[in-house]
Amino acid sequence: MKAIAYQTQQPIEHNDALMDIELDKPVATGRDILVNVRAVSVNPVDTKIRASASAAEGEYKVLGWDAVGEVVAIGEAVELFSVGDQVWYAGDLTRSGSNAEFQLVDERIVGLKPTTLSNVEAAAMPLTAITAWELLFDRIGFVPMLADDATADIAVSGAPKPSLLIIGAAGGVGSILTQLATQLTDATVIGTASRPESQAWVRELGAHFVINHHLPLAEQLKEHGIEQVSHVISLNQTDQHFAQLVEVLAPQGKLALIDDPKAPIDIMQLKAKSLSLHWELMFTRSMFNTWDMVKQHQLLSHVAQLVDQGRLKTTLGENYGTINAANLKRAHAHIESNSAVGKVVLEGF
Repeated sequence: MKAIAYQTQQPIEHNDALMDIELDKPVATGRDILVNVRAVSVNPVDTKIRASASAAEGEYKVLGWDAVGEVVAIGEAVELFSVGDQVWYAGDLTRSGSNAEFQLVDERIVGLKPTTLSNVEAAAMPLTAITAWELLFDRIGFVPMLADDATADIAVSGAPKPSLLIIGAAGGVGSILTQLATQLTDATVIGTASRPESQAWVRELGAHFVINHHLPLAEQLKEHGIEQVSHVISLNQTDQHFAQLVEVLAPQGKLALIDDPKAPIDIMQLKAKSLSLHWELMFTRSMFNTWDMVKQHQLLSHVAQLVDQGRLKTTLGENYGTINAANLKRAHAHIESNSAVGKVVLEGF
């Protein structure tokens, strides 16, 4: 089968940073399904691993996690899928990736693809949707408003209306997170973006307010009548904003992050307000084979239903064409430029 891979970590400009190769077609066993990959998207995790991790001696490393495709074979213990199902998923960091014609993936981290989206539109969403969902509902404690009366307990308790500040709302995760937060919670959602086009994108996704993370955050929030926020989700450059995030969080607030701060963050700053800190890595469940691994199957099903109901839309940015080394190298370079708005997707081999 066709695959795109590398052996030694290289800058993306290097000729061998990504190469077109041929590999043996894998065989499904146990709870694995074998998927004929139709479309993939590129995430920052692809570029980070390509730039930092080489393959084992004499072997190739196949990147790629977001994927859409058709189930063509199933292992003997598979319960959730049948041959012919159209699926979407974000894979497992410890296994061979989706930049190949065929990929093995555990059924517990796979969902049925939304029926209303094309392969390209759907491939933009799984990794960011899983990350955003787990941030909102598994890490900082919002309850998804999947029923009409989901806000009743908040009104009875007298708790103030929650407010969520999203640092980096125009990126891949931010684009889904903004939609989920405005669609499935009663929080006031404030997204940050710095460029006019990215600010317009965040408003289009439903954010109630958009502010610039290159300017003082507290002053901009006050201009919108917001003294403090109950929740912050920081998606990039958390170390640069950390002191300001502590400043704008209300006592007993919650702070979550997904990035890798380049400078240490001083968690002692959280103590006076009893602020809690939460990390999110969507690969944790599959990396450690946790007891609740199937929750990713369940949440992908919820997201697919929301898409098919018209409540969530794809975050597709650009289609870079056929899945091959040349086009993937262009996609990696674009992601590394930190100028992407929406997701970069490729389709077909």
